[in-house]
Amino acid sequence: MVLITVILIALALSADAFAVSVTSGAILRGFKVRHAFRLAGFFGGFQAIMPLVGYFAGTQLKDYISGFDHWIAFGLLIIIGGKMLIESFQLGGKKEGGFDPTRLAVVFTLAVATSIDALAIGITLSLLAMPIMASAAIIGVITFGLSLLGVYIGVKMGHFFENRIETIAGVVLILIGIKILISG
Repeated sequence: MVLITVILIALALSADAFAVSVTSGAILRGFKVRHAFRLAGFFGGFQAIMPLVGYFAGTQLKDYISGFDHWIAFGLLIIIGGKMLIESFQLGGKKEGGFDPTRLAVVFTLAVATSIDALAIGITLSLLAMPIMASAAIIGVITFGLSLLGVYIGVKMGHFFENRIETIAGVVLILIGIKILISG
């Protein structure tokens, strides 16, 4: 059950990176395979690192919040999932027209921006005492794979899938939050 939960969280977290990858693929000029690997590497790497940072911050607070930690986990997942849902319905929210998304400064900024939610997930994982190293690795690998796929989809099909993926991811995070609250 823990593995399934981590995989669902990873899929939900990777939605922003996937959406940005699709967009980046759609605007790339002179696509090369290394472009896809650069984007996927940064997105997957940051998605793996941020939960670790959040987890270790959360473990420092655990003794103070153990009585209501399931409410905190629920709240964080509802906020993140709700944010994803809202963003998925905003038209034009992820346009990056006119620049090269594979430039180091740009891909770094995009990787940080798409992995902020993973920091909050890391705190949540610490509250649930879930295995962080395996969770972070799963999150990073799934994000890498979906980001790589996203660039190729963007190159071939443009923005058709972008908002639908983020909607599904938001709903999944909200449902996981409700599950945690009920079982907490």
